[in-house]
Amino acid sequence: MTQELVTDPYWWDAAPPRRLPELSIDASCDVAVVGAGYAGLSAALVLARAGRSVQVFDKQRPGEGASTRNGGLASANIHISFGKMIETMGLKKALEFYNEGKAARHGLANFLEAEGIDCDYRSVGRFVGAARPSHYEAQGHEADILNKHLDIDAEIVPKSEQHREVGSDHYFGGMARSDLAGLHPGKFHNGLLDTAIKAGVTVHGETAVTGIRDGFEVETSRGRVKAKQVVVATNGYSDRSDSWLQRRLVPIPSRMIATEPLPAETMDRLMPKRRMLGETRQLYHYYRPSPDGTRILFGGRERTWGDNQNSHAANLRADMAEIFPELSDVKLSHTWFGFVAYNLDYMPRMFERNGVHYATGFCGSGVVWAWWLGSKLGFTLAGEGDAHTAFACAPPRAVPFYTGTPWFLPAALFWYGLRDRMGGMSKR
Repeated sequence: MTQELVTDPYWWDAAPPRRLPELSIDASCDVAVVGAGYAGLSAALVLARAGRSVQVFDKQRPGEGASTRNGGLASANIHISFGKMIETMGLKKALEFYNEGKAARHGLANFLEAEGIDCDYRSVGRFVGAARPSHYEAQGHEADILNKHLDIDAEIVPKSEQHREVGSDHYFGGMARSDLAGLHPGKFHNGLLDTAIKAGVTVHGETAVTGIRDGFEVETSRGRVKAKQVVVATNGYSDRSDSWLQRRLVPIPSRMIATEPLPAETMDRLMPKRRMLGETRQLYHYYRPSPDGTRILFGGRERTWGDNQNSHAANLRADMAEIFPELSDVKLSHTWFGFVAYNLDYMPRMFERNGVHYATGFCGSGVVWAWWLGSKLGFTLAGEGDAHTAFACAPPRAVPFYTGTPWFLPAALFWYGLRDRMGGMSKR
């Protein structure tokens, strides 16, 4: 008999998105925020503490999107490597971006401590396995310049020693960094939501924004609001209510699975340091131990289409078994997916258009960047605090021939998968 899996995120077992009381919508406010994920709530929190009246609107339950569906890696990762950024932008600009990543990581840790948000935050570090020998060589170069210019403790781990990081022979060594962390994304969002509400933010869940008219008149499914300022923080869940933004962000489905509890000795062997884990493939996988250390949570890009959740989970389990052969028949408990959002230059950003302010395009690293840029946007609109960010820049360019339906994704994912397979053949 086919095993029936829970299709809600594993994180929801401990911290499900809440159905908030239906509050009346004020006809006017200082700031209207579209999106009640990490970015929207962070902006709202800063603004409320600065004395602004703030209403947040979300078409789902607050946090029901990527904020409670992600892998919980707190990295402030930038899709473009530091070495590549030096080549294309110069050392000064690369340092500006990457140093802000360090500040954002430290900022999140300090915020969680100061606000008393218990979300299983642990600075466990991360190991990224090299899928090919050439990738390992590139990691060595990247580690050298990270350590030289950013004082990051990046360590190259040869294949002969990689079992101290991951119980697999699949990789050709890899890079370990001790400055990255993991957390429980559902608990983080719940804590952030509580903190924002306590600060005076009014949050309207299951209230879709259907459009923003000139003069900052926000149309919702439950009425109109006249705001002095508007923030949009919808990322991978942007829709036709803002067709301009939708043409600039490509939502990509990312799926995760959770194993049933594993023996302690298995966890000790496969994930000896309980780190966050990843790899260098084009269609890369990200994985980690559950916060209680009893399960493996394994994620990757959705490569097939359709509604059969068990079929998608089986594909991802096969990928997991490629890395950990002993898990080929492991029982799963959960499978779920969410949308990450990419723009053409792979950079998260904060920008303004026609008076509407945006924090979006986190490119798969929203745990830190969404909180950080949402907060920066809040400081910018409040005119106080440390509002400077290197990621305040021009809006992203529109994706050619794209109007919101990513028709090109199947071909792109096939091509990236083919490159991974060909690389796998050549490395043997």
